[in-house]
Amino acid sequence: MLLCVRTTVEFDADLAAELSRRRREGGRTLRDDVNRLVRLGLAHEREEAQRAATAAFSTPTFDSGPPLVSIDDVEAAITHAEGDDHR
Repeated sequence: MLLCVRTTVEFDADLAAELSRRRREGGRTLRDDVNRLVRLGLAHEREEAQRAATAAFSTPTFDSGPPLVSIDDVEAAITHAEGDDHR
């Protein structure tokens, strides 16, 4: 089913000038240009949403070697980090 909608759209001055330029250069109607550009914009938005939804999140990892202090002994770990005067 073909659904056509007639409405009034107010374009910012820079967009109106660009659309006028495109019509003069390409011989297209405003309707054709607006429909084409809206379709392109919506398709781009869908592609961006799909790309964002499927993008894998990863956190870089690295081997930092063995721990310098055993974290099993909390007092020793705090002393190592803050010095003997940590109390």
